[in-house]
Order: sequence, then structure tokens, then C-alpha cells
Amino acid sequence: MPTFPDLDSSLDGECNQGEHQQSNGDNHITSNGKIEVEHVISKKLQLKRKAEYLKSDLMRQFDSQVNDFMDSLIEESASLEPAPIPAVFSPPLSDKERSKLRWHFRPPHGQGKHFVSRRSLLDELFEVNHIRTIYHMFIAVLILFILSTLVVDFIDEGRLVLDFDLLVYAFGQFPLVVCTWICMFLSVLLVPFTLFHLWSQTQSGSYSHPRLFSLLFGCVFLLFQALCVGFLPTYVVVTNSLPPASCFIIILEQVRLMMKAHSFVRENVPIVLNWAKDNMVPQVSQYLYFLFAPTLIYRDKYPRNPVIRWGYVATKLLQVLGSLFYAYYVFVRLCIPQFHSISLQLFDLRAMVLCVFNSILPGVLVLFLAFFAFLHCWLNAFAEMLRFADRMFYKDWWNSTSFANYYRTWNVVVHDWLYYYVYRDFLWMSQKRCRPAAMLFVFTVSAVVHEYILAICFGFFYPVPHYFHTTLLLLYICLSALTFSLCFHPVTVMFNFILHDQRKGPIWNIIMWTSLFLGQGVIICLYSQEWYAQRYCPLQEPSFFELLKPRSWSCQRGPMADFDRL
Repeated sequence: MPTFPDLDSSLDGECNQGEHQQSNGDNHITSNGKIEVEHVISKKLQLKRKAEYLKSDLMRQFDSQVNDFMDSLIEESASLEPAPIPAVFSPPLSDKERSKLRWHFRPPHGQGKHFVSRRSLLDELFEVNHIRTIYHMFIAVLILFILSTLVVDFIDEGRLVLDFDLLVYAFGQFPLVVCTWICMFLSVLLVPFTLFHLWSQTQSGSYSHPRLFSLLFGCVFLLFQALCVGFLPTYVVVTNSLPPASCFIIILEQVRLMMKAHSFVRENVPIVLNWAKDNMVPQVSQYLYFLFAPTLIYRDKYPRNPVIRWGYVATKLLQVLGSLFYAYYVFVRLCIPQFHSISLQLFDLRAMVLCVFNSILPGVLVLFLAFFAFLHCWLNAFAEMLRFADRMFYKDWWNSTSFANYYRTWNVVVHDWLYYYVYRDFLWMSQKRCRPAAMLFVFTVSAVVHEYILAICFGFFYPVPHYFHTTLLLLYICLSALTFSLCFHPVTVMFNFILHDQRKGPIWNIIMWTSLFLGQGVIICLYSQEWYAQRYCPLQEPSFFELLKPRSWSCQRGPMADFDRL
């Protein structure tokens, strides 16, 4: 065995030196008698803290590396195209195998939503007694609203008034609403599925010119979306002058069904193009389930719960009904008396400022009620009846420190559709070169659809208060895009500093809530004033520009008797 003299001598020298130091240390210990206990404990605590810090740091690095490795592995495996197998060695697939293959043939990681079984966040939070107390406080406020309304009616009328005239008016002509919805639903169920099934047969290889057939069926589908689902329900709403709540039911269902039909076609067309010879077409039962499922992203299968908790369904539907009556009392007690009296006054700055700040409380209550009634109760009730297991319809939007995070977490159902079918498709078409333009396009689509819904349901176009925080975020995106092309600009730098998405301190959450409350007050105030102005100041022969201009800006108040009669 070879030896290394220099190395052996150096090791012997270090060992001798260590023994000498140990002997000196022993002499030092024996001379002092003992080591101070506090010094040893402090050393142990320091070593323990260092070990815990190193452990957490190593675990974070390990998790990050494992996640990056798995992501890259999934992307590489998904990007590999399957090699063609000769027909001699490929036995025909059964329907069960084809369905299983479709279940696993999903978009690559990062390009499609992955559904998992999870509960809604509020259901988890309500298990904590401290959080559930907040829910009890809102119920107590509702009881006080009811009692105050009953007392005031009894004092003014000398009897209890329980006619709920506002609800009766808001949901007027309900049979027409039901008939219109049935026609919309049946058309969306039959036409897109039939068109897609016929188109898939033209892509099997037995037909010539498959691209021509694709263009033909695509045009027919777009024409169906524009006329049958887009124009006809709007025509029914406008010609019959439906009240606001009935309008919201039809128009929101119109938008929802159009988004679902687009998702069905968008998710299945690439599968048919890649597996044309295997006739990978979904079943009508899968499409029917998707039309009722509380999601806008189509999948052949979703994670399902084993049983239906009918008690949970009844609780959620009762909470929806309670939220509806809650909103009724908010408008009766806080909105109608205020805006009826404001409508009798001439417009001035003082009245506008008071109107905005007096509208903050009802605006915030309406915001909370809309979130709780629809995004939590209504969607969870349908998810439970359908055994739909993925209940992440929203995230912790109340902890947001920026409006960008608020939009991502407020309504996850709509955000997923906009992200995968508008934002990512725009990036795909532009080859990932125009991210600011993609963001601007997403918010433009969202703003146009929201403004369309409000304009049709309220009967007037009022773009000024359209979601106060959306305007700020759009301004930030526009200025960011301008900075990208014109280098740095001080105004853009200011907005980039204020609305930065990485701000995580509590002060930014306070700023977000303050602006959100103020924005809700502006929306309630301006839309309520315009609602009354539309009725108090009707136009005899309105032009197109007069229809676009808010009536409350130029409304000349009539005599008091006219207002009392209205």
C-alpha cells in the first residue's frame, strides 16, 4: 500500500497539537473547578437556533428544487409527441380505455387548470369560533334591520306592513324569465355539442379539405354565439322592459352559457386534432354535467365527493334567501330614503360628497352580501348537489395588499376563464411578446362585459364609476406599457410604487380596503342618482349621444308634486 510521507507527517502533527490543546484545556478546567452554567446554556441555545434556521432553509431549498424538477419533468413529458404505432401492433381501444386516456390527456403543466378536492375557505374558517362570531354579528344586524323596519312601518302606518314591494318589483315578470332561460339552456346544450360532433367527424381523415370544414363550423358556432345566445336574450330583456333582478338573471346566465360553450369547444378541439383517428369526442352527459357544474373550465371528469349532504345544501340555500332579504332591508333602510331626498335637490359638490360617504356603508354591505350569497352559498350548494369536490371558488381576497391580487382572488371561477382563454391564448398568438398588451386586453374584456351587464340591467350607460379600483389598475397598466416604450416616466414610477404587487405590509391592505370602500360608495351613489334621474327626467326624442351621456348631469328638477306622485 503506498504511503504519503508529507500527508502522514502533517496529520501526526495536527493530532499531537490537538492532544496538547486538549491537555491544556483539561488543566484549565481542573484549575477553575467548573464551567459557568449560563455560558453553556447560551451556547446550546445559539446552536439550537442555528440548527433550526439551517433546517428550515434546507427544507425550503429542497422543496423549491424538487418542485422545479417535477415541473420541468412534467413539461418535458407533456411536450413529447407520441410516436405513431403501426396499426398491426395497436389493438382497438375500448370506450373505457378511451375515456381514461382523455382523462390523462390534459394540457401541460402551467397551461391548464388542475382540479383537486378541497373545501371552500369560509367553510374552514367558520369552524373557528372567533370567525363564526363575525357571521353571528351580521345576523344580528339583519335582525335589527327587520325590527327597525317593522317599528317604523307600525309608527307611520299604524299596522305591520309586510308586502315586500321592492322584491316584488325587482323580480317582476318571472315566468318570462324562466321561459327565456329554458330556451337559452336548451340551445347551448344542443347546438354546440352537435356542431362539435359533426366537425369531429370531418377531421377523421375520410373527408377532404378538413380546414375548410373547420372554418365553416367555426363560423356557424360564432354566429350561434352572437345571435342565439347573445342577441335574442338581450332583445327579450329590452323589449319587455324587465326589472333589474330579472334582467340580471337572464344576462348573467347569458354570459355564463357563452363562456361555458367557448370552454367546451376550446378544450376539445386540440384533443380531436391530436387524436383524430381515435374519435376522441366527449359524451353528452359529460357536457350536460359541465353546464351545471360551478366552473367555467371544461373537463371530461372532475373530482367527486362520495355522498350528497342535503342538510348542507338546505343550509346554503337558506343563506342565499337570507342574503336576499338582507339586501332588501339595506336598500329600504339605507338607500331609498337617502336618494329620494337627494333627487329633490339641485346638484352641488357638497351634496355629492355627502352622498358618496353616506353610500359607503350600504355599498360595503352589498359587496359582502354578493360575495357570500353567490360565490360561497350558491356555488357551494350546486357543487354539493353535483358532488363537485373542488370548492375553491375564491381565495383570501380580504388579505390582498394590491388590486391585482384582489382581482385574482375575488372570483376564481371567472379569473380562471380569463386567464386560460384570454390571457394565455393572447400570449400564445403573440408568441409571448406582448405581456402588457395581454393584461390590458384581459381588463378591457372584463370591463366591457361588466359595463354591458350593468347597462342592460339598469337601462342606462354610466361608465364613470365602473369599478373604481379597475380604473386605477387599468391606468397603471396603460402607464406601464407607455413606460416600456418611452423609457421611464415619473407618473408611471409613482403608480408602480403605489400599486406594486409585491407590497405585503399591513398598511397596503389598509389602503386597499379604504379605496375599495370608497369605490363602493361612489358606485352606489352615482348609479342611484342616475336611476332616479332616468325616471324623473325622461327624454322625448333622445339622440345616440344623449343616451350615452348620464342623465343626472343635466336633469332639470321638476316641481315637488311631480316627485311626490312618482
